[in-house]
Amino acid sequence: MLLLISPDGVEEALDCAKAAQHLDIVDVKKPDEGSLGANFPWVIREIRDAIPADKPVSATVGDVPYKPGTVAQAALGAVVSGATYIKVGLYGCTTPDQGIDVMRAVVRAVKDHCPEALVVASGYADAHRIGCVNPLALPDIAARAGADVAMLDTAIKDGTRLFDHVSPDACAEFVRLAHAAGLLAALAGSIKQADIGPLTRIGTDIVGVRGAVCEGGDRNTGRIQPHLVAGFRAEMDRYAQELAADVTAVS
Repeated sequence: MLLLISPDGVEEALDCAKAAQHLDIVDVKKPDEGSLGANFPWVIREIRDAIPADKPVSATVGDVPYKPGTVAQAALGAVVSGATYIKVGLYGCTTPDQGIDVMRAVVRAVKDHCPEALVVASGYADAHRIGCVNPLALPDIAARAGADVAMLDTAIKDGTRLFDHVSPDACAEFVRLAHAAGLLAALAGSIKQADIGPLTRIGTDIVGVRGAVCEGGDRNTGRIQPHLVAGFRAEMDRYAQELAADVTAVS
């Protein structure tokens, strides 16, 4: 399972760089513009320059409306600015067909410029609160659009978490559908250390966190702490080892 950490700017990215051996992806977003709020192109470039070259950068392009052309241009801006993973929050898409329209446009814009870049179609565990596409529709949307990753996050950051809206069993089904379609499965949404075990057991490929590695556990007022990143990774490694041991014992 890969660990994705979301700093809120260049200063926090430097803190991530101090813990680079413990994380896999640095994610660029602008929380005050939404769950998957897009940051500025120059911030993406500065963060790309601030972290080790072997660590990929992920960039969100926003909680987007159903405007495929607008979103495709935003996605191109993110990849031109140095992002390897391009994340699109399908906030304004109310049907799977709308989601596919947006993601196909994004995939073409990104892959025409950089075929190696990975496109992430993100939905929301609390979709029922905002009226967007059902979370379990995301793997099919991503696959039919030619994206690389299906992701779930939470749209409304009010203290509720991924498992408050989508049960572990439903998350397992999300991961199964993504893998069956040849996609990576990413899960986020106020993830805590206590969630690592269930996420590991269901085969999650990427886990995204912020609050869990911030001072005081507060994603808004706390700052990312390298020692908390290291601690989170240690727990991930422990659960991975336990799962491997269980599999070996059964076989």
